Amino acid sequence: MKKILLYRLLAVLFLTSTIGCTNPYNYEAKGFEDVIVIQAMITNQYKLQEIKLSRTYTLEENTPTFETKATVYITDDAGNKYEFKESDGSYISTSEFQALPDRQYQLHVTTKDGRSYLSTTEKLTTQTQIESLEATAVTKNDILGVQITANSFDPTNTSKYYKYEYEETSKIVAPNWYPLKAVATMFPSGANPKGQITFEERTTEARICFLNNKSDAILLTSTNDLSEDRVTSFPVRFIPSTDNFIRNRYSILVKQYVQSLAGHTFDETLKNISNTGSLLSQTQPGFFSGNIQSVDNPTEKVIGFFEVCSYSEKRLFFNYKEIFPKERIPEYQYYCPVEIPEAQIEEYYFTYCFSNNPNAGCQGNLILDFIYNNVKVFVPNESPSYLLYPIQCGDCTSFSSNIKPSFWID
Repeated sequence: MKKILLYRLLAVLFLTSTIGCTNPYNYEAKGFEDVIVIQAMITNQYKLQEIKLSRTYTLEENTPTFETKATVYITDDAGNKYEFKESDGSYISTSEFQALPDRQYQLHVTTKDGRSYLSTTEKLTTQTQIESLEATAVTKNDILGVQITANSFDPTNTSKYYKYEYEETSKIVAPNWYPLKAVATMFPSGANPKGQITFEERTTEARICFLNNKSDAILLTSTNDLSEDRVTSFPVRFIPSTDNFIRNRYSILVKQYVQSLAGHTFDETLKNISNTGSLLSQTQPGFFSGNIQSVDNPTEKVIGFFEVCSYSEKRLFFNYKEIFPKERIPEYQYYCPVEIPEAQIEEYYFTYCFSNNPNAGCQGNLILDFIYNNVKVFVPNESPSYLLYPIQCGDCTSFSSNIKPSFWID
């Protein structure tokens, strides 16, 4: 959930008032303070749940400091206790569980220095499903693109507050892939030539790969002012038609969380602050808290919110030409010219020979270095010279994964 955005904001924002349902937020200028940041959400998904603990940090620092060696667990009003263990900068539940309706949940955190924190009790929100996703060609701000929208409906009229995230996947097809791979075998140091090039059948996928992205924006909507609890065509993602991420086949997984009013207000406040124009000030005003407080020191500042949200997801696929049948397909992620301009011939064609005469024009050792270090990839051509493209043009694993996702449908 928008971890980088939250960390950057909280590096310079400090609390002056506790979150409320209707009370406005008051901000006052403060200097930097070291404050614990707690990001905690459990859902009705049966899975290993995750909680993040860290400290605020200044803009001069590159990354947040994760809070290590803490004791973290969640309790419910039925006497159950769900323990979490530290794992790669997060706290992961030791067993899978899901939030259940009509249960009250509470978060407990004790840091390694003995400071204890406790959330308010929270219950699962109304379980409302995403009804559908749509991908439509639209023009926004004079830019043609595809708008992905979500639709949802709660006939009980009790959901009201929604948050969305997404994960998107792009199919990558390397334009200069060749089934034979040039392999550089290097000779002992000092040898001239320094090695030789041989060709082998590829044993791993290098033509088709997949790239993944996650949302980094806070996407919120509310139906509180509507006559019915219906989300209609909520804009989750807009992608320009020139974006190469959708040049082949594209998939998006949209995640919907039904929030409580307090949780929605917390995220809305965070979003509003992120939209101000003075975030990069070391004395940026404002510090807001959520529903987590120190047990031993009620005046201690704590940033974060413990949510118990119902969850729904839906996936959508489309090919570029299905959305933009008349548009030119965007260029590949890297420059891989089909026809090499005369002025760039020397950048792509190399003479595979070896000579001690510097005027002979031999580039065998240079070719060996390119192939051995995975800088360039060989592509056959009609001339005796070696045609070498940047590695990304012929081997997509150089910047993406050749593992086909389990959900992928061609």
